[in-house]
Amino acid sequence: MADWWRGAVVYQVYPRSFQDSDGDGIGDLPGITARLDHIAGLGVDAIWLSPVFTSPMADMGYDVSDYCDIDPLFGTLADFDALVARAHELGLKVIIDQVISHSSDQHPHFRESRMDRTNPKADWYVWADPKPDGSPPNNWISVFGGSAWEWDTRRRQYYLHNFLTSQPDFNFHNTDVQDWLLSTMRFWLERGVDGFRLDTVNYYFHDPLLRNNGPEPREDNLPAVNPYEMQDHEYSKCRPENLPFLERMRALLDEFDDRTTVGEVGEGPRRALRIMEEYTSGKRLHMAYSFDMLGPKFTPDHFRSRVEGFFRAAPLGWPMWAFSNHDVIRHVTRWQEFGPVVDVAKLSAALLLALEGSICLYQGEELGQTETDIEFHELTDPPGIRFWPEYKGRDGCRTPMVWDGSEQGGFTTGTPWLPVKAPQRQRNVAAQAGAPDSVLALYRNLLAWRKGSALRDGRSTFFDVAEPVLAFRRADAEGAVLCLFNLSDQAQSVPVSGAAVLDGPSMGATLADGQVTLAPCGWVWTRCDATVTAG
Repeated sequence: MADWWRGAVVYQVYPRSFQDSDGDGIGDLPGITARLDHIAGLGVDAIWLSPVFTSPMADMGYDVSDYCDIDPLFGTLADFDALVARAHELGLKVIIDQVISHSSDQHPHFRESRMDRTNPKADWYVWADPKPDGSPPNNWISVFGGSAWEWDTRRRQYYLHNFLTSQPDFNFHNTDVQDWLLSTMRFWLERGVDGFRLDTVNYYFHDPLLRNNGPEPREDNLPAVNPYEMQDHEYSKCRPENLPFLERMRALLDEFDDRTTVGEVGEGPRRALRIMEEYTSGKRLHMAYSFDMLGPKFTPDHFRSRVEGFFRAAPLGWPMWAFSNHDVIRHVTRWQEFGPVVDVAKLSAALLLALEGSICLYQGEELGQTETDIEFHELTDPPGIRFWPEYKGRDGCRTPMVWDGSEQGGFTTGTPWLPVKAPQRQRNVAAQAGAPDSVLALYRNLLAWRKGSALRDGRSTFFDVAEPVLAFRRADAEGAVLCLFNLSDQAQSVPVSGAAVLDGPSMGATLADGQVTLAPCGWVWTRCDATVTAG
């Protein structure tokens, strides 16, 4: 189906933590294949696999040393082919993570590049001379802490790394680099993948003049936990040269039927919507994915401003929205002050699945899974280790999927790479599968209901109502859905007029005398042309 991705729901699988099939404590491709029925049973359209390529795993696979093979931790190319075939049998598309802004320092191309300044790959990575005093060429900072420049004794130059020192950045100003990276994407397209999630898509190009970044405007004068957040990264990412390359990438995708791209825009709120607009306009990315809804804000104004802001800036573009992923604290933990965990989980499900755009669900989200409390000695995540205790890293959202109430949650027969703890075991698939009031049951119901409604393709009209209520209507040629959400732990009433009925899924919603009353964390979807009449 052409444009299948528009309005689709994608389920993110973090392979290390989904299902271990061989008892080594690390999830793998055969394990994912064995659990695809669970994903298909939710009613989603596609899966996104976080990286499974060959890697030394310094950043859990986001440091690739071979772009055209599977890391033995996860299996083989034959295992990958079997996963794709089974997913397609179940009606699921397969999107894979493509990490091309940087490679591992163990990649053969970087090993060659660092040998000297004249070898065939000498200009494939970003190299720069030191200042006369020996310091780095500019003030750019790494996301993971410290300078974004690392000294290499062989070339007697610095190389750029926006993340770990073991993740050198490719030089996209070299068209040979672009050609080669596109060829690796062609490899997977020819293997049958349905698209790519593009990691750090706005980091591909850097300012060739290596100009210093200025300070990022802040509401206070306190230093950030991570000084990266104190810099305006005008010259180290989001460069205009990125746009022609995205057009080259789109031309490659267009050689194949029904393929898609979604780019992760790692950018602060001041620029995120503009970058999403640029990257999805014209023949560039199909979708853009940002961190706009992956933070602590849980207000009607915030959600409304993100959706309206995107479509105002990019009426022909398309966003993908998510509340959780492998890089942030799980949303039911972030927003737990607004109500009981189960209620917040259900409210969040209804809100996310009603937003205009495509949707990404993170594994365990359908269980109302909470963040795992990781102790320092249990950490594996480099930035967590570096910035502890103010920042505990990303391990807490990456702990294994919990399939049953057994000691290791049905994830492995061995020792899991991250711990399975009691609070997470309580929210397992087996316990929720037969419970009609469970979070899992709600996700299945909402996803089924959404497919036959305007919530997949309809345009949004927001109503001016007082916080903490968020109210909008989604409408297409087939009809309309009114969506009301109480983002608080106190009951709220919403006046409505017109053909108001409550004929869809809801929680804590009643209609009487022209008013919808929403219990704490209450919400409703209903097919009707009713209008919210007052704030």
